[in-house]
This record gives sequence, C-alpha cells and structure tokens, in this order.
Amino acid sequence: MSSKTRVVIVGAGHNGLVAAGYLARAGLNVKVLERRNVIGGAAVTEEWFPGYKISTCSYVCHILQKKVIDDLQLRKYGFHVYPIDPGRIHPFPNGKIIKLWHDDERTSENIRLISSHDADAWLDWADFWHRAVRILSDYYLTPPPSMEQLTERFRAENEEELLETLLTVPLKYIINHYFESDEVKAIVSTGAFDMGDISAPGSAYITALYRYSAYREDTENYGIVRGGMGGITQSMAKSAQAHGASIKTDAEVKLILTDNHEVTGVELVNGEVFEADIVMSNADPKRTFLKLLDRKDVGSNFLGDIKSLKTDSASAKFLCSMKELPDFSAYLGLEYDPKNLAMVCICPSLEHSQKSWIDSKNGIVSNTPIIQVQIPSVYDKTVAPEGHHVLSMWVYFVPSHVKDGSWADVKQEFGEWLITEVCKYAPNFRDAIIDWTVLTPEDIEDRIGLTDGNIRHLDMVPQQMMSKRPLSGWSDYQTPVKGLYLCGSGTHLGGEVTGAPGHNSAHVVLEKLGLVV
Repeated sequence: MSSKTRVVIVGAGHNGLVAAGYLARAGLNVKVLERRNVIGGAAVTEEWFPGYKISTCSYVCHILQKKVIDDLQLRKYGFHVYPIDPGRIHPFPNGKIIKLWHDDERTSENIRLISSHDADAWLDWADFWHRAVRILSDYYLTPPPSMEQLTERFRAENEEELLETLLTVPLKYIINHYFESDEVKAIVSTGAFDMGDISAPGSAYITALYRYSAYREDTENYGIVRGGMGGITQSMAKSAQAHGASIKTDAEVKLILTDNHEVTGVELVNGEVFEADIVMSNADPKRTFLKLLDRKDVGSNFLGDIKSLKTDSASAKFLCSMKELPDFSAYLGLEYDPKNLAMVCICPSLEHSQKSWIDSKNGIVSNTPIIQVQIPSVYDKTVAPEGHHVLSMWVYFVPSHVKDGSWADVKQEFGEWLITEVCKYAPNFRDAIIDWTVLTPEDIEDRIGLTDGNIRHLDMVPQQMMSKRPLSGWSDYQTPVKGLYLCGSGTHLGGEVTGAPGHNSAHVVLEKLGLVV
C-alpha cells in the first residue's frame, strides 16, 4: 500500500481523532465518520440549557498523555487546561473535610487535622503508588506487555513483591493496612471506581493503572478544560484536519463491508458507501463485532468471547445550570476561594462505596452511590453567563439496567435524591438550581452509542486489561478481519480520556504499512 492508503475511522470520539491525527500526519487518506451531528463522543461539550455549556460525560482532564498533547500540537489548536490544586475536596457529614493536593506533603498535613497516624501513613501510601505508576506508565503508549514481560520488568526493578501485591491483594485490604480513620479510608476507596469491587483481587492493580496515574509530573495538564471536555476533541479535530484528515458528521455506519474476511469499506445507514483499505473502529468491541459486522466475518467462538465481555460498571450524569454557587462555607469558612469547588467528592465511608457496587450488580439504584461533583465555571467563565454557573455530578455505581423496571421509571426520583444529598453539604443547592436533567446509563447508550452505557467500553477488571483487553490474543489492536483495527477504549490502555488507544492503534497501522513510526 502507498502512503495514500484510504483509512476510514468509525466514530469521532477522542481516540478516533487521535488516530486520525497521527495517520494524517503520515500522509494517509483519512476520513472520520461520526453518527452524531457533533464530534467528541464521550468527550463532548453541549449546550444543555440556553447559555449553559456542560461536558456531557467525561468531565476532567487528568490522564491525557503529554506525548499526544505535544505530538498533535493540541495547544496550537485551542486546547487549554486550567490546572486545579487541590485536585478535589472531600467533605463529610460530621463536618470534617480533606483536601487532596498535588504535593503529598501538603495533603499529609491536611490529613493531620483528622489523624496524625494517617497523615504519616499518607506519605508511605503515596510512595507505594508512585513506585507502581513509574513502571506501569512505561506501557501506556505501547501495545500491552504480556504478564510474563510485566513480571520480568518488575523483577528487574526489584519490585516483584509490589506487583504481587497489586495483582493478588484487594484494595480494601491495602487501605485498612495503611489507614485507621474512616474519612481517609473513604477518600481512597473512591480510587477504584474503574474496578468496582474493592474486595476483589486485582482491584489494586486497576487502581494503579488509572486512579493514581494522576501522580504525574506534568500537573499543567491536570485540570478543567476551557470550553469543557469538548475543548480537547475540538483541538484534536482541528489538528487532524490541518494535516489533511476529513471529518463527516451525521454519518452513522450501518455495516463494515468485507470481502473474503478482509475490509473493503463501510456503508452508512443512508446507503452511502466509503471504500477503504483500512477501517479503524472507535466503537466499543461489542458494538463493533455484534452490530457493525456480518457475523460470518468472524468465528462463532470469537463472537461468543465478545458477547461474554463484562460491561457491568455503569454511571449516571446529573447536569444543571445555577444562579449561584452551592454554599460549602460550613466546611471551607466564609471567605473560601470558590476554586476549591472545582471537584468535590461525596463518599461518607468505605462501606458506602462497597454497598453502591453490590447494589448496582443486583440491578438496584443504590442510595449510597459515590458522587463526583464538578463546577468547572469557577475556573472557566466561557461555559455560563456572567455570575452564573454549571454543575455536573458523575454518579457511580449504578446498574446499567434496573431490575424489575426501567431507568425511565426512577430517573426523576433519582435526580431529586441527588439534589437532596448535595443539600446535606451545601444547603442552598436546590434553590441555586435553574434547571437540571439526568443522563442514565440507558440515556448514555442511546446518545453516545456505548453498550450498556459503559463509559469505558468494557469493565476495567484484571481479566479485561493489558494483554487481555479486549481478549487474549487480540490485544494488539488488530482483529480477525484483515484491515480492521480497534482504536477505542475497549483496547489497551482502556477508558478515561488518555489518547493512548488512538495513539497505539495508529502506530500499529503505520508499522504494518512500513511507514516510519
């Protein structure tokens, strides 16, 4: 194939746009097809209420890879982050509050107001995760290593015991080993929301891969994105287009076309056909193989494995416009800096976190979900009218589908309950709201196209990570169909706005074509 190889990318989510950026820079003929009339996938900003712009799903930039930012020159094309510090605050019903800072020593001293033991333990805790992330992060922008390769690497670093702990010791045990106060246990338990069950072996491993990847040196890339998370994908689109890629919206793919188990292009729902030498799917693996391909193109055993992939970990999103900020002065004092409210986590206890997971697994809308409150307008004045604000809540864990009913039956009640919960910490919250809505997992599936509303495409559990994501033997972004590649969060490195799957899959394609990587 020549450098004019025709590439069609299904879906203009952030990883699809990252792949487009790299391939267009290599001179390939790249077309991105997006089913909606707006690009961005789950990293999109929309005007939910007149004059109020809110990040629909993803809500904070914390693990977008610096190499991707620099390679694609995203700042040149409009990407801007307001660094936040503290990264988040945790108020508790008993009136206590903990602030998490980038500086471990500063966080430790804040914890000392609650527990001297836990203040000292925090530094050891942080060191534990720093050591893990230092090694694991080397594999973020490469195809995933096998467990044998990973074990050898940890052995070479004299960290075999660390890897064994990550893989075999439940996060809950590690938390109880380090800390004694209920408050500190609560805040660190929220680090496993990618995994779910903090009592399960491997929960610490997933936590190291994602939550504590926020232990990063480039803190200028951690924070609130100007214009919402759509600011990331808009800059990616402009970067790719500047190098020759084209992006077509309102272009829903009906079928990935093949001939003798090799891709030939795609067909849209309107009948339009785009021929291609390579197709890259940014859709999740279940949607790609079970809905976009003729089932004769892959074996029944492969399809069975795809069907069995876990997509149980779901979230909901509450969105609202406000005429004033919620009042957290009971925790922060009368003269507090509003920027403290950029990220507020509500999780009263470790048990609270566990119950929410158990409830969700049983199809129950829990009365103890973890609530991540974000108010980007304390930094970014472009998303709301002057003096007004926008607020969102990312709520987990919730069931993908409600047992003995539907999300439509409980949606209004759930939103009202969330408002009441926040009012326990900020009493004026209900009166401050102008308008609000809730996106359930079913809404997220319908709107964004994510199977079971799973924001990370697949659950982030050990059996679906690294060299097992999405399946063992198929973790290199290739598929059983020649010329078809996966580039979304259902591949390594997984969920969150990292850009890594897009980066890695594009480089696999370029290597296959014999182009310089």
